[in-house]
This record gives sequence, C-alpha cells and structure tokens, in this order.
Amino acid sequence: MKHTIIPIIATLASFTIAIHGAHAQDTVRVSLTDFVERGLDRSGQKAYLNNAVDLAANRADQARNQRILPQVNLSTQHGVIPGVVSDRDDLSPGEFYLDPDLSNDWEDWAVFTRAELRAVQPIYTWGAINSAIEAAEHGVEAAELRFEAEKSEIEMQLYELYFSYLLAMEMDRILADAESQLRKVEEQLREMEEEGDPDLEQADIFKFDIFKAEFEVQREEVKQSLESVQRIWRYALGSQNGSVYLPEENFIEAVPFQLEPFSYYRSIAMDNRPDLRGAEAGIKATRSAIDAVKSQNYPALFLGLTGSFANTPNRPRQTNPFIINNTNYSSLAAGLSIRQNLNFFSNRTKVNKARIEHKRVQDLKDAITDGIMLELNEKYRQAAVAQKNVTQIEEVLIISKKWVRQEQLDYDFGFGNVENLLDSVQKELETRVELKQNVFELNKRVAMLYKTAGIPITRLGLN
Repeated sequence: MKHTIIPIIATLASFTIAIHGAHAQDTVRVSLTDFVERGLDRSGQKAYLNNAVDLAANRADQARNQRILPQVNLSTQHGVIPGVVSDRDDLSPGEFYLDPDLSNDWEDWAVFTRAELRAVQPIYTWGAINSAIEAAEHGVEAAELRFEAEKSEIEMQLYELYFSYLLAMEMDRILADAESQLRKVEEQLREMEEEGDPDLEQADIFKFDIFKAEFEVQREEVKQSLESVQRIWRYALGSQNGSVYLPEENFIEAVPFQLEPFSYYRSIAMDNRPDLRGAEAGIKATRSAIDAVKSQNYPALFLGLTGSFANTPNRPRQTNPFIINNTNYSSLAAGLSIRQNLNFFSNRTKVNKARIEHKRVQDLKDAITDGIMLELNEKYRQAAVAQKNVTQIEEVLIISKKWVRQEQLDYDFGFGNVENLLDSVQKELETRVELKQNVFELNKRVAMLYKTAGIPITRLGLN
C-alpha cells in the first residue's frame, strides 16, 4: 500500500503518572474535555511546574513581611552561678556594689536566666519596601503565566493522544472491512482459476498475493498501533479498580472549525498568549526592582526597640541607676535610627544590573512577539492546507467507492477486469485510510493554531 497507516502518537514521556493495580474490568467512556482534565490532574510535569508558582508566591510573602518588624531577635542564656556575700553590715543588698571586698558565696548556688529582645521597624525607606513588594507580586503573575504556557503544551499532547486512539480504532475497522472484501475477491479468483477462466491471467494472481501479503503487514502495524495507544491511555489516566478507559466517540470526525482571517488570530495572540503576557509582567517586575534598588541610595528611617531581662535569685538587684548587675536586672529602650549605605559605587552597580535585567526582559518580549508572528503564520498555513486536504480527499473517496461498485458489477456480469477490480479496491482502501489520517492531521493542526493564538484548545469540542 502506498500510504502509511500508523498515526503519529504523541510522546508522553514528560508525564510521570502513577499506575494503580487492576481489579474489575469496568469500561469508562471519557470525553475529550474530561480526558484532558484528568490527564492534567495526574500529570507529574504539571505538579512540578506549579512549584515555580508556589516559590514565586513565597517570595512575594517574604517581601510583604518586610513591612512589619522585619527584624525581631530573641536570645536567652541559662546557667548556674554562686551568690555573693559582704562582711559589711552597713550596706543593704541593693548597695553591695559599694563593697570593694565583695566575694562569691560558693555555698549558695542558683539558676541564672537572661533574655534579650531586639526589634527594628521601618518608618520611611523612600518606597524601597513597596517597590520590592510590587516586583515580587509581578513576579508571581509572570510565574503563573509561564505555568499556563507550559500547561498548554501538556494539553496539546493529551489532545493529540485522544485523537490518536480514535484514529487507531478507525484504522482497525477499515482494515477489518477490507479484509472481508479481500476474502470475497480471493474466493472469486480461486473459482476462476479452478474453472480455467481464460480472462484470468497468472499475473493477476501474483498481484493479488503480493497485495494480500502487504495487507497483512499493515494489519499488524495497525494492531500494534492500537495496543500502543491503549497502553499510553492507561498510563496517562491510571486505573481505578481496573477500569478500562475508552473515548466517548467511536469515530474520528473533524472538529467544528471555521477558519477566520489571519488578522483575527494575530489580534487574539497579541492579547492572550500567556508567554507574551508573562513577559509584560516581567517588565513591570524589573521596573519595580529598579525603583527598589535606587531607594537604597537614600537614608532610611527606622524605629528600634531593645529589651533585656535577667534574674538570679541569689544575686540582689542594685539600686544605683548607673550600676547594673548583669545577672539580675531589666531594661527597655526605644529610639529612632537612620541607616545610610555609603558605598555609592556598589549601589550604582546594583542599579545598572537592575536596568540590564529590565532591558533583557523587554528584549525577551520583542523576541517572543517575533516568534509568535512566525509560528502563527506557519500554523495558519498548515490549518488551511489540512482543511483543504480533507475536503478534496472526501471527494476522492466518493469517486473511488463508485469505481469499486462499477468494477464489481462489471465483474458480476462477466465482462469485468480482475486487475481493474483489484486496483479499485486498493484505491478505496488507501483513500479511506488517507481520509482518516487527514482528519486526524486537521484536528491537530487546528489545535496547534488555537494554542499558538492563545485560544484554549478545550474550546474545540466534537460533533
């Protein structure tokens, strides 16, 4: 046969989806939309990509946390120390600091505890904190849009896999019908051979035997193709209590689609493509990052808070405010602080780096726009050609069916040609196969056009 029957099956090695054990063999019909949704839910690649969004959201939370007490430190010390003893009777315990001969009491031990708290609250930072928060939030938006772009690739693989199953089933049915028809032709040839029909040439028998051998090869290819698709379906969807998943449809049909002018898809792509929108979010993020770095060149105002507390039962607190017993005291202080980074050369380098990042993302947006225009133009051309191919092959199939009927009638009336009959049968078989393959190709090309234009392929329903 002239045309390859095996469909191109999407490689789904990117899906790391667990396979459950099989129990009862229940058949579950799955629609295209459900298949894509289930495949996405079980996709390890999607879960991996979603982690990048979670990390971006975490960085945004960290930036927001800089608003309220970004620095709070608590430290404690604990130990066992001896008490103190004085030989002077004229001094109260709160005045032991006046005794130069004060000594340790090695027979009196107690637990020593001290805690120190330090906190800093920004008051005015020239917008550095707000700019950092804006940059982080735009970073989250960019990460979410990058995730959407990657998810559309997974959806495209699942979409192609769904129609691969339908195509494989169609090929299996077509060859089963052809096999039945070939048996009838073979019976007629054997009868003519046994009867010594002068219209039968030995070359006709050889041609039929060759055609039958080639047909068996193609039959095995289709069988293996169908089994391969079934395995990938089980892998993509898993097995719930041994359930067997099948497409909701039994036949592959062209998705309802009306090719719009190129400008229609271009306009949608410029507005909806997630990678392009992600680049725009990246531009906003880097612009805010420049403002945040610039703010570091100016003095920032902070409120500082410190507190200390120490307690040791066998050591008295001293009453003189200028004398502190560091084992038994308490203190609290608050005040304003001004911070200024005087390394202006380093600050200027950081600002230049932020500007370079901003320019790089702007160039990325331009590069993505160029790529979209080139890719969209190619996908539009392929979709238009695929649509035309299906229309033309449908007409060819109608003609080939008429040819087969005519040759069969001629043969039944006794004045037909065996070679013409075989040629007509072969042509009809090839055309049926080619039509289904082109319907598959049309559905795939339309989905790729939608994806390139930023239109969700889930909008492509089935008749």
